[in-house]
Amino acid sequence: MNILFIMYDQLRFDYLSCAGHPYLETPNFDRVAAQGVRFTNAYAQSTICGASRMSFYTGRYVSSHGAAWNGFPLRVGEQTLGDHLRKAGMECWLIGKTHMKADAEGMARLGLVPDSEIGARQAECGFDAWIRDDGLWGSGPDGFYDEKRSPYNEYLKDKGYDSENPWADFANAGIDNEGNKATGWMFDNADKPSNIREEDSETPWLTRQTIDFMDQSRDTGKGPWCAHVSFIKPHWPYIVPAPYHNMFGEQHVPAPVRDDAEQVNPQPVFGAYMQNKIATAFQSEDVRKKVIPAYMGLIKQCDDQLGILLDHLEDTDQLKDTMIVLTSDHGDYLGDHWLGEKDLFHDPSVKIPMIVFDPRKEADATRGSTNDALVEAIDLVPTFVDAAGGRVAKNILEGRSLIPLLNGETPEWREVAISEFDYSPTPQGVKLGLEPNDCRLFMVFDGRYKLMHAMGGLRPMLFDLQEDPDELNDLAKGEGHDDIFEMMYAHLAHWGRRNAQRVTKTDEDIINMRGKSLCKGILPFMVDGSEVPEALLEKYSGPATQRYVED
Repeated sequence: MNILFIMYDQLRFDYLSCAGHPYLETPNFDRVAAQGVRFTNAYAQSTICGASRMSFYTGRYVSSHGAAWNGFPLRVGEQTLGDHLRKAGMECWLIGKTHMKADAEGMARLGLVPDSEIGARQAECGFDAWIRDDGLWGSGPDGFYDEKRSPYNEYLKDKGYDSENPWADFANAGIDNEGNKATGWMFDNADKPSNIREEDSETPWLTRQTIDFMDQSRDTGKGPWCAHVSFIKPHWPYIVPAPYHNMFGEQHVPAPVRDDAEQVNPQPVFGAYMQNKIATAFQSEDVRKKVIPAYMGLIKQCDDQLGILLDHLEDTDQLKDTMIVLTSDHGDYLGDHWLGEKDLFHDPSVKIPMIVFDPRKEADATRGSTNDALVEAIDLVPTFVDAAGGRVAKNILEGRSLIPLLNGETPEWREVAISEFDYSPTPQGVKLGLEPNDCRLFMVFDGRYKLMHAMGGLRPMLFDLQEDPDELNDLAKGEGHDDIFEMMYAHLAHWGRRNAQRVTKTDEDIINMRGKSLCKGILPFMVDGSEVPEALLEKYSGPATQRYVED
């Protein structure tokens, strides 16, 4: 069996028709959900791209792998999905984005050169790269935001888009009434079609790369494989080519989920984020009425391209042998809770879509179902290893295989979902006057109560999603709820005491070690030797062969 692991960037969990969106029809996401399981309580381990993805790829919490922000290198030696799958006999390929930065200093210290096989894998988050393009090719006075070469930009140049940076000038820009570039960086231009042929835009381009990979793998007999297909969209810039640019209008923009009470005595980090540039933009209804239809158009294009992938799998008779996972690294506030982008722990930001299709007959009983177990992004690595027939390295991987849930079993499961956010590089940390180590947030969610703990002596936030599913009433503003706080902080403390760093020895290794040193002659703390079998004393008894002491 092969694995098609598809990630969309910044796709909200509820912007799919199978998740109940009132206007946006996503028949191909729905098609996978109808054949598999849609997990309704799936959470990212961080709400920033890089940190979230490193948890997806390592199967470990952010505080375990340490790559807590975009551009924070994933340290050399951290085992990733590719390492685990190769042990199980499965190749692991990247097609698209990782947002991973290589630990160049660590590689140099160990003598790993980037053009060696192990060096290349270390530099590509453990993947063999079919094609990598992180998709944000912004350029300014200091050069490009992304330092690597953009294969997508090179493709556009070959197609005749005449520019040093056609990603910015065509794929993510329209044309204004005067014939000038209307950049997608400005929300005012979100209702314009991007100045590019639709088939040349980012999502169809990566879809074709994926089909080329699958066809070549099939034709050459390679496999089994896991292909991580990582689309940049519907991540901003919020601009989309025709015909998707005007499929939706302001009549399709839902009212923002927010309340004036949220702005009264807010938790300090929440208050700081409500005042940042992206939040104040999305507090404008004029912005929302332009941006959200474009966001929906980007998702509609993603759905159409997913349909092309699914049809290709069916037409080439590969669907029956391919596990499919659809997910996202985090969501998008879109003005809910007075915020834009992501970062904090309300559901629009931290909750993610998670749809899994397993073609094997063992999963027949759950087809077309939903599952409300608390699922975490880190569960995918052990799921894939399990699906590949490998041994799940529980001393390394902190997630849990979803295979039992897909098979309709009821295994013992986690009590809480955890997410972490390190905002130390942000203006909000500076505004609050905090040292970097104090710019950390933790989410604990038990299926009803959601706690946000803030370091730096700042008060927490607490929501009861049973009584307040929109998370508008912060219970930490009032008195009482001591028992709930005690329960949630106990969960956080229990999680904080997890054994996350003993990664070189399994529990089985340790059990097998117990007592083995006795058989190698390490016999401390005996009084007269009667404490151990005589055989263990054989090397330490018998006549002395030489004498150096006086009688």
